Amino acid sequence: MAKKTHLFDPRQNMNRPDFEIFHYHDAKMQEVELHHHDFYEVYFFLGGKVEYLVEGRSYTLLSDDILLISPMELHRPNVAPDEAYERIVLWISRDCLSSIAPEADLARRCFQPGRNLFHCAHTQIPVLIRRLAQKAADGEIGSELCARGLLLELMGELLALTASGGAHSAAPGPEETPLVQDILRYIGAHYSEPLTLDLLAGHFFVSKSYLSHLFRRSVGTSLYRYVVLKRLQHARQLLSDGSGPGEVCRSCGFRDYANFYRAFREVYGVSPNEAVSL
Repeated sequence: MAKKTHLFDPRQNMNRPDFEIFHYHDAKMQEVELHHHDFYEVYFFLGGKVEYLVEGRSYTLLSDDILLISPMELHRPNVAPDEAYERIVLWISRDCLSSIAPEADLARRCFQPGRNLFHCAHTQIPVLIRRLAQKAADGEIGSELCARGLLLELMGELLALTASGGAHSAAPGPEETPLVQDILRYIGAHYSEPLTLDLLAGHFFVSKSYLSHLFRRSVGTSLYRYVVLKRLQHARQLLSDGSGPGEVCRSCGFRDYANFYRAFREVYGVSPNEAVSL
């Protein structure tokens, strides 16, 4: 059967309640903004020249590398524009992953923040994820059932891979990376407080222009956008835990509810009130 591939779709929300898989091949890749989502992502790299950023960590990808990205982790690929870019991306909802093998606790054991990159060339994972992508795409009778079986087998292989402790470290960054890491840690600890370019430049004793340029080059987005996304990460979790939208707005550092509402709806496609009932 011929391989079925698609061009990149910027959609970052699931249309199905269980899992979705995409085999992408782009001759020229558009820029992808730093983003996060409320489901698990298994990213299998096939070809191209890519530096992948996950929560400020930079990974240089090789063929047959796999990235495991947890819900709400900020991430984006930085793709060389002069090379074709091919990968398979699997999205799995929280409910689906927890139902596959409850006793194995796949979410905790496979998806550990900070342990994102694994090399899987000498496992069954490359074969399984290709077969899963093909079965999910062909639409023939029995394909859906086969796809679910392949998903179960794939998660078993991922559990074995992550249990082996073979996570790869993030690639060394430029000289300024320690400063960027300090800034990211500071934002993570103080997201509920006022955080402006002026305040952060003063706190870290650098100029605003230098900080702005360095941050965008290293993280892939503006400092302002990163702060908003970190606040929304926490806001989404608090809403899921049962906190009210007004309380969440105040505790996550937004100036007023209108700003919180607009930012939340832009990223998640629903209002904070609607998110409470999801």
